[in-house]
Order: sequence, then C-alpha cells, then structure tokens
Amino acid sequence: MRQRPIAIDPAGRDIHGEARSLRRHGSVAPVELPDGIRAWAPTGYQVLRGLLADDRVSKDPDQHWPPWRNGEFRESWINTWIGVSNMFTAFGADHRRLRRLVSPAFTKRRTDALRPRVEEITTTLLDRMAAAPDGRAELRADFAHPLPTGVICELFGVPESRRGDCARLVGEIFDTTATAEQARATLLESQGLFVDLVAAKREHPDDDLTSVLIATRDEEGSRLTEAELVGTLFLVVAAGHETTVNLIGNAVHALLTHPEQLARVRAGEVPWSEAVEETLRWAPPIANMPLRFAVEDIELPDGATVARGDAILATYAAAGRDPLRHGPDQDGFDITRPDKEHLSFGHGAHFCVGASLARLEASIALPALFTRFPRLRTDEAAEPATRLDSFIANGFGTFPVRLR
Repeated sequence: MRQRPIAIDPAGRDIHGEARSLRRHGSVAPVELPDGIRAWAPTGYQVLRGLLADDRVSKDPDQHWPPWRNGEFRESWINTWIGVSNMFTAFGADHRRLRRLVSPAFTKRRTDALRPRVEEITTTLLDRMAAAPDGRAELRADFAHPLPTGVICELFGVPESRRGDCARLVGEIFDTTATAEQARATLLESQGLFVDLVAAKREHPDDDLTSVLIATRDEEGSRLTEAELVGTLFLVVAAGHETTVNLIGNAVHALLTHPEQLARVRAGEVPWSEAVEETLRWAPPIANMPLRFAVEDIELPDGATVARGDAILATYAAAGRDPLRHGPDQDGFDITRPDKEHLSFGHGAHFCVGASLARLEASIALPALFTRFPRLRTDEAAEPATRLDSFIANGFGTFPVRLR
C-alpha cells in the first residue's frame, strides 16, 4: 500500500461524510484504523459485494495477514475482532465446517418459533414505557436495547444474573475509542463469561441454543471445540445485541425525521418491511467491519489492485449510499425507493446467520411502538440524542423521546 492512507475517525462522528470523501480515491481507498492498522476501504456497492463473495478474500489473519503472523497488533483493539476462534475468522473448509455446525441453531423454523416471545417482550417493554408519569422515555435504554438483548440472552440461555454484564461487555466491544488495555480487559471478561456459560450447560443441558451447539455434530461427526464454542457464542450474542438495537433505533429516528413517510407506513400504504430494508440501506447497524485479507493479488475493475496480504475493511455504510447503485438521491431516506439493495448483513459465505432474526424483531417492534404511541416524537426539551463512539457500530447511544 504505497498511497498515503486516510485516517478513519475512531469515534465515527461522520460515517457517511467520511465515505463520501473516500469515494474520491477510486474503487478502494487506503485507510488507517486505530493503532496504525492499514487497510483498503471499498468505496462502492459493487466492489464491496464482489470482495465479500471472492474466494481470494479470507478472514483468517493467522494464514493471510503478514503483520499479524509477524506478531504485530496482537495487543491492540483488533484482537477482539480477529483474534477469536469462530466462523467469523475462519476460511475455506474450516469455515464451511463451522457454518454447518452453527447454522442449525438459526433455521427459519427456529426463528419463526420466536415470534410469540418477541411479541411478548415487546408488549412488556411498551407497558413499562406507558407507565412513565411524565410521558417521556429513553428509546435505546427502554426499548431498542432490552428487546433484542432479552431475546438473544433467552435464546442462548444466558442466566438473568449475567445479562447485565453481557450487555455492558457488548457495548464495550463496539466502543472503538477504547484503549488497547480496555479492549483486552473487555475481551478477557467476555471470554470468561462464555466459558462459564458453556461449563454450566455441559453440566445441566437445557432447551437453549448453547446446549444445542454443545451437542451438535455434523455428518462427519465433528463438533465445535471448546475454543470454537466460546468464540461462536461471543460472536452471535454480541451481533444479536448490537445489530438489532441499532436497526430499531435508526429506523425510529428515520421515521420521526421523515413524518410524511411515517404517515404512509402507518396508513398501510407501504409495508413496515420496506421501512426496515430502507433503514438497513440508509443507516446500517454496522457501518464498517474489520477485517478481511487478500489471499492473492486482486485486480479490481477500475485497475486498482489489492495486493496479497493486504487488509480490507468491509464498508457497509459506504455501499448503502453508493450513487452508482442508488442514484443521485442516495443520501435520502425513501421507503418507496424501488432499489433498496444493501449489504448490511454481509454477502457470500459469511452472510449473517442471524439476519432473519434481526428482521423479525424489527418488523414486530416498529409497528407495535408506533401503534402504542401514535404521538411519539423526539424530546426537544431533553439533551440531544447522542451517537455511539464507534466507527464499527452505527447507532444511538441515547435517544430521548416523548410518548404523548
């Protein structure tokens, strides 16, 4: 990478503005992540889609990232994202084996069966909000966060006594302004939580997905190793928290700031699913995901080359607002947009196994919220909403609202 890299803001204060700037550098732009990690950032939909599906792109740093193999960055924040053992960081046959073992936990049948419980948790949270005497609420803390957190923790059998720790740790994992020391401490505590969970479920199996993952074998008799079990739980529980939390918060914010579109979806003129998909395109819950690695030189259509061993940042937010894909109004939120195509759940072999669950939760949460509180609006008298300190997670840290 000979070009001078563009430093990515660790706090993610202007994710879409940053993406617009990167587009001026061609199909991929050289970027520098915290701690001096250099990578290529695809600047458009088509290039990112191609790289996500390219079998010359790996997620295994032990095989395909020379700096990591040389011992660099092992103590930095990136260890949380690439130094774990699960299908997120696996490549080739190893990834296919892990995917076969994990996918049965996320079948359509299992996801559909969760609908009554998602509806029940949604109703409980709305009842609590309605009981507030001043008619005010904190949308993230009172609704967008506890809904998916409750679902994913129940799904994997995380005991009530550890759910607060789990939610706190997930928030710390996505805070990309944290120091290396803080990131290491979060990773160690997170791994300890899931080591304890696996041990408890081995001793007392239950009707939860942790027990399913412990017991599952593939057709060749393979099981997840202990490290793979812990790494897989770390991955799916963290993703199950943050992705849907941000999806719900971003969708509510988009609809409240585009009242004419909210009116159409509430009137039934446009399905709620269209609002969900446009939110995923316009404000994806994960803006950027580190890291992937070129297994060999990859020449892109415009002549740019990602060299063997180079790191690649998956730029979902940039792809969602690519003018070459979505036209000159790419920055507009439009639930009637004919082409809402996005890559917010990934693409190819690493497509998110929990995508259907995230969509289910959002499709239940949004109409229930706006039906229960038809006068819902941002709370202008409160402190302004704040964004998360992250260039990975894309959502609200606080979101005060008025219910009536």
